[in-house]
Amino acid sequence: MQHDVSSLIAPTDLGGGTVVSRIKEYILANRLSPGDPLPTENELSQQLNVSRSRIREAIKTLSALDIVEVRHGYGTYVGRLSFRAMVESLAFRGMLNAEDGLHVFAELVDFRELIETSLAGQIMERLTPQAALSMRRLTETMAEKAAQGQEFAAEDREFHLLLMETTGALAVGMTGAFWDVHALASRAVGPPDDLQATVNAHVAILDAIEMGDAEQLRAAIRAHYVPIRERMTRQRPGRE
Repeated sequence: MQHDVSSLIAPTDLGGGTVVSRIKEYILANRLSPGDPLPTENELSQQLNVSRSRIREAIKTLSALDIVEVRHGYGTYVGRLSFRAMVESLAFRGMLNAEDGLHVFAELVDFRELIETSLAGQIMERLTPQAALSMRRLTETMAEKAAQGQEFAAEDREFHLLLMETTGALAVGMTGAFWDVHALASRAVGPPDDLQATVNAHVAILDAIEMGDAEQLRAAIRAHYVPIRERMTRQRPGRE
């Protein structure tokens, strides 16, 4: 049953920012979930007692934040968990200049390592045999590509998403977002020096999980990020 929130607001045309807040309140008051449809612009206009133009502006703002999803020809829906706006913001900041890009990249690597090492025990306990098998197959594909001198960004990304899958949707969403920024920012430090070493680092992570050794898992995760830090160091201003 949908709640009418018009009684919460004054019967005047509100500013765009306030309309954004009221639409969010409507979603919460009606306990809508990601993927659920929202009322039409006309219906929201009547319920919130604001003009349709204000509703339209607010929907555009919420869409940019991935709070709602506009499906042209179908309607507007509550958005699914997404970090697109954050990815675009961080990526743009990194592209403003090379030095700033390296700072963004360094912070991102630190944060990814922090998340993965802090959740090592939980990952080890909850990773399913099916996920472990999928990760093992990914490392095999990585090895095949490395032998041919090919990079394997897609497999690398999927490996880390599976690694975090046991910790919940938020961690998976953040990992995917950070990996996307990572992929963009890594252009500033060039391609990997040793593809096989990257493969071995992923294998070591999986081996530690299967052996049930949380401390070894943390060590493997930290070792995984050493080569990329070395590449960043070589690219910093003032170095040959």
